Amino acid sequence: MKNISKIKNIFLPVLLLAILASCVATKKYERPTGIVDEKLFRTDLLPKDSSSIANVSWKEIFTDVTLQKHISKALENNLDIRIALQNIISAESYLKQSKSAYLPTINVGPNYTFGTQSLNTASGQMLSQRKYNNTFDFSGNVNWEIDIWGKMAAQERAQLAEYLGTVSAHQSIKSDLVAAVANAYYQLLTFDEQKRIINETIKIRNKNLETTKALKEAGILTEVAVQQSQALVYNAESLLVNIDVQIELLENTMSLLMGIPSRKIERTTLSQQNFPQQFSLGFPANLLSNRPDVKMAEYDLMNAFELTKAAKAQFYPTLRITGSTGLQSSNIDDLFNLNSIFANVVGGLVQPVLNKRQIRTQYEVSLANQEKAYFNFKKSLLNAGKEVSDALKTYSAQDNFISLKQKELEAYQKSVEFSQQLVNYGMANYLEVLNASVNQLNSELNISNAKFAKMQAGIELYRALGGGWK
Repeated sequence: MKNISKIKNIFLPVLLLAILASCVATKKYERPTGIVDEKLFRTDLLPKDSSSIANVSWKEIFTDVTLQKHISKALENNLDIRIALQNIISAESYLKQSKSAYLPTINVGPNYTFGTQSLNTASGQMLSQRKYNNTFDFSGNVNWEIDIWGKMAAQERAQLAEYLGTVSAHQSIKSDLVAAVANAYYQLLTFDEQKRIINETIKIRNKNLETTKALKEAGILTEVAVQQSQALVYNAESLLVNIDVQIELLENTMSLLMGIPSRKIERTTLSQQNFPQQFSLGFPANLLSNRPDVKMAEYDLMNAFELTKAAKAQFYPTLRITGSTGLQSSNIDDLFNLNSIFANVVGGLVQPVLNKRQIRTQYEVSLANQEKAYFNFKKSLLNAGKEVSDALKTYSAQDNFISLKQKELEAYQKSVEFSQQLVNYGMANYLEVLNASVNQLNSELNISNAKFAKMQAGIELYRALGGGWK
């Protein structure tokens, strides 16, 4: 009965503190109010419903089978993707560890102790001779901290937020990677188109050179016109050299994105592309669920919020229960005997009083980190809104720009034709033909760049709205 009474005396305070812990009200994380502005997108095309193109798979946006193959390879092999996956694995391990923090620590093992006293001490002089003591034991130790104030629970939730943040980081890399591969692919197609334009221009200019030489022989033009025509051929050929360099460099970049050695990239043609003409925006609030980097910023805020609560809990007493039990004997032959059994249990509350201001400092730093996380969260939303607004403006302006450039090209084509006829009749300076030819080529290249700029803006709008990772 005495033993039962002792056990009650030990565990009754523990039970009372456990009940107290269950009654402690902990403040839960709530998303800051007013964090999303309804006018986050700078556009007159305000969304009428929550549907967003960000929820559409990238395979439905980029329908070119060859491009889909390149994107799939990049998602599988890209080294940044693989690093992000390892970050998820690490965070998951820490999360599992935080879930186990509520359990006691148990150590079990055998021990042997040998000891002898000094003969120059009072006890040693009383014995007048040296004694040797042997102690054998096989014991287990238990150390258990009870989470009264929710410190461990807050640390677990903080670790969960950090794990979810690594998942969002992985999604963000996927979104950026899909956009990067698509951009590079369409840029390659644009370079191919520009290379075709330059090759055709070289053929035309070589014919013009032969015409110029014939007109010189006829006494209509001088050697100056011949040399100027020759210079235009060299100019176009130099553009061809430069475009070939740009193509190879871009192929090397795409190879790196796909995690393979640099090589020639398989591709179709620009005329075969079927790019979406309309993009549904959805509400600005959708960015909170669609944009992985915005989600990651909020998870950082959640992590900082929970760590602040954990730091505040350090001010309160800590309840620890320690105990040990096992077998102990001075003679190994008697170790496994009922008389060798020993046990002890200790429960105690530890209240920090003076600790060189460490707890106060940790709490103040955690408050500052929480405030920084809030500002980063808000900044990520504003940045997302800016990216959507930029892409919208660029995308919507390209059609009008291309139309004007097309009219400009037609005017230059007529200018070349008319000026060449006038030269043939000796009614114009050949310099007019040369200028018109240069302007025509530049106009054709500008049109191809404008078409690529529209596709690039569409890709960026898709990414900015949070598409590409699903």
